[in-house]
Amino acid sequence: MDNRTRMLYLPDTMTSWPWPRAMNPHFEEVKVEVDASFHDFRALSPESQEAFDKCDFEHLRIGCELMNVYFIVDEYTDIENAAVTEEMVDIVIDALRNPHTKRPEGECILGEIVRQFWARAIQTASLSSQRHFLDSYTAYLRAVVVEALDREQGHCRGIDDYLRLRRDTCGAQSAFAIYEMGMNLPDDVYSHPVIAELVECIVELILVDNDMASYNREQATGDENHNLIAVVMLELGLDRSGAMAWVARYHAKVAKRFIDGLANLKVPPWEPSVDVLVKEYLDGIATWARANHCWSYESKRYFGSRGPEIQQTRLVPLLPRINCQAASAVAKVKVADVSLIDVMINEKQMRKVRR
Repeated sequence: MDNRTRMLYLPDTMTSWPWPRAMNPHFEEVKVEVDASFHDFRALSPESQEAFDKCDFEHLRIGCELMNVYFIVDEYTDIENAAVTEEMVDIVIDALRNPHTKRPEGECILGEIVRQFWARAIQTASLSSQRHFLDSYTAYLRAVVVEALDREQGHCRGIDDYLRLRRDTCGAQSAFAIYEMGMNLPDDVYSHPVIAELVECIVELILVDNDMASYNREQATGDENHNLIAVVMLELGLDRSGAMAWVARYHAKVAKRFIDGLANLKVPPWEPSVDVLVKEYLDGIATWARANHCWSYESKRYFGSRGPEIQQTRLVPLLPRINCQAASAVAKVKVADVSLIDVMINEKQMRKVRR
């Protein structure tokens, strides 16, 4: 039996992306405040909280809280069937619609977490950004229910069908509302086909990079059907390496489409003040693509403490699969914590030394 560690190669998709990594200078101060308030909810198991604490979120108060909301909704719904997921989604949507109404006693904690987040956000967010967030975040939540049904039925979609769903389940477009909260971006500008296509490009760059980074963890827990790597492997009959290469090429095409579209922006002659807002918004979401890629390696969510090393070598040990039917949710979290990657890399390095 071959006990050698199998390695997965992750193509570097962002080497030519023009927007560099940047950190908000107030991040550390705000992160401490937001993390402290989130801990008060006691919404996670000790294992999940430990994994959560390893993640670094890269925006100020509202942005940090929104990242927490994404994480907790994902944590709760990822292990449920479609019926339970839909109940949770309905609670979250109701909390967004009624941010000043106390949640029912005994309700799932997601309702109160989201209510408090949105009650604070609407105090400073422009009305247009609120509308755009609610529309796109509701689409994300509804898509999460579809994902849960696919997971329940063991259904793996084709590439085009998967991408249509994944553009919503990745939640990226609703996160872009952070860039809008200080501006009044008119609805007709926001929904203009040229702007919408550029936004879709960034959404796809984010979902591709996320699926590449998360594939190892998801294949270990048996959740890989909602991952572009597995989808490409199934539809095109490729192995993991071939699928990774195909997805990297797709990423490069989408990146070129965005850069070319931005350089030749064909939009109506809006007011000069609106043109400034459009430029700021598009530049912001382009930065998000870089931020998502950096976060994948720096947050410890996908690669344990080895993220920076893996970002350089592009090699990650393939995690062993677990029997999800026999495993509890806690056991899945322990595997998903990917601390095993540290052990596997250390063992690989020791074998080299022995040689």
